[in-house]
Amino acid sequence: MFQTDLLKHKRILITGGGTGLGRAMAERFLQLGALVYICGRRADVLDQTCKQLSTTGGEIHSRTCDVRDREAVEQTIESIWQEGPLNVLVNNAAGNFIAKTEELSPRAWEAVLGIVLNGTIHMTMACGRRWLSGSHPGTVLNISTTYAAAACGSAFVVPSAVAKAGVHALTTSLAAEWGPRGIRLNEIAPGPVPTEGAFSRLLPRKDIEQQALARNPMRRFGTIEEFANLAAFVVSEGCTYINGENIVMDGGAWLRGASGFGYLDELLTDEDWQALRPKKK
Repeated sequence: MFQTDLLKHKRILITGGGTGLGRAMAERFLQLGALVYICGRRADVLDQTCKQLSTTGGEIHSRTCDVRDREAVEQTIESIWQEGPLNVLVNNAAGNFIAKTEELSPRAWEAVLGIVLNGTIHMTMACGRRWLSGSHPGTVLNISTTYAAAACGSAFVVPSAVAKAGVHALTTSLAAEWGPRGIRLNEIAPGPVPTEGAFSRLLPRKDIEQQALARNPMRRFGTIEEFANLAAFVVSEGCTYINGENIVMDGGAWLRGASGFGYLDELLTDEDWQALRPKKK
């Protein structure tokens, strides 16, 4: 649906780019002519993704980085800038799981807030300061959630709801502050998109998956191809007047009611909740 050179000359960094939606965006951006960097905590996963996606004909590089670590982020961004400034940052790295909030440990809160909120802040500030000091235009795309987009939060994924609400505030605030200086920020809030790992953690049983489908006006989930195409458009030069927006891609499911996972208390038994609890190491 796009010209093959839509993202030509774009240098793009995707956090959490080795798997799932991050990998899907990396593949699509490469197909459209971008030079792509992916980062994450697992070097083996990044290396495998780079090897697989290099066959698309694009240029892809990886950086091992824990976005929770501000110094590691600074070192990663500096190493990229030495090869040339980025044009686009995609804050995709995330962590989420369903749980009864009263049973969450402080470490569980820190794990989600550290990746989702602090990681997004670290990356955005590292790139933003460099763009501003060099009078270089830039684009930030944050991957949000529907329960943050609707400003309603969600039961049973409260750390994620809190973190994504902070990311939303960061997006809209900096869109207004940095927009006059050539930097725009937007969000995409996807509904359920089947990916390996994350999808099964949030919809752990087939009947819950069917409930989610029944609540969706389109009676289906989104696809990674649809998501990647939307992301490509948002970071391209085709829509540079869009700034500070949260674009919901969920088939209209959020219109059916607030609190994305609030219905789980009707479906999960005490035994289910016990099984979902993280295993102590």
